[in-house]
Amino acid sequence: MKVRGSVAFVTGANRGLGEQFVRALLDAGAAKVYAGARDPAKVTVPGAVPVAVDITDHGSVRAAAGRARDVTLLVNNAGSTTRAGILAAGLDAFRTEFETHVIGTLAMSRAFAPVLGHNRGGAIANVLSVLSVLSWLSIPAGAGYAAAKAAEWSVTNALRVALAEQGTQVTALHVSYLATEMAAAVTGPKSDPAAVARAALDGVEAGSHEVLADDISRQVRAALSGGAQALYPQLSGGRSLV
Repeated sequence: MKVRGSVAFVTGANRGLGEQFVRALLDAGAAKVYAGARDPAKVTVPGAVPVAVDITDHGSVRAAAGRARDVTLLVNNAGSTTRAGILAAGLDAFRTEFETHVIGTLAMSRAFAPVLGHNRGGAIANVLSVLSVLSWLSIPAGAGYAAAKAAEWSVTNALRVALAEQGTQVTALHVSYLATEMAAAVTGPKSDPAAVARAALDGVEAGSHEVLADDISRQVRAALSGGAQALYPQLSGGRSLV
């Protein structure tokens, strides 16, 4: 689909990668960009249309879809991390991760699917990881986030097949660490969120099923066929991929 002239809805649009998606869409000539946030007053991009939406509140999601009936591109970007480790974190932290990344993404996609279908199909872009490529690779310290992102990847694949008949394209974005507030404590290399947003939109325009936004994403993607040993070299004394 063409980004120029599209009507987009971006969740988590008040900061970080979400804000950069809004800017990139407007720069690319989108006709309208709804900037979804729990507090729309925090949306500061000129030209954006702030919309209150909490993706974990199904009533809020339905209200947003009811307001934005002209949307042709949905960007499911909203997310958070509890930093829930695999052994010590409370199970409620894991539930929060799944309510946000899995159920929240599914709720938005279900609510907007009829809108997109009515508007000749359009597209959905799901941001599957913004801390590292944790849709494919887990780390004990962030196991809650990683497990939720892996489940979101599965949901994305199912949506892609289910919505193909109505002509709705579904693109998955995989990216490693970004120079955003969420990864502020990370000391390693980080990607520019503005460049990542542009790359994701290029992928949407190209009809890509997946966008691998950096070298780490490509490296981990290539290691999937090698099994656990390739994904987790630390099991035999090597260094982690991330």
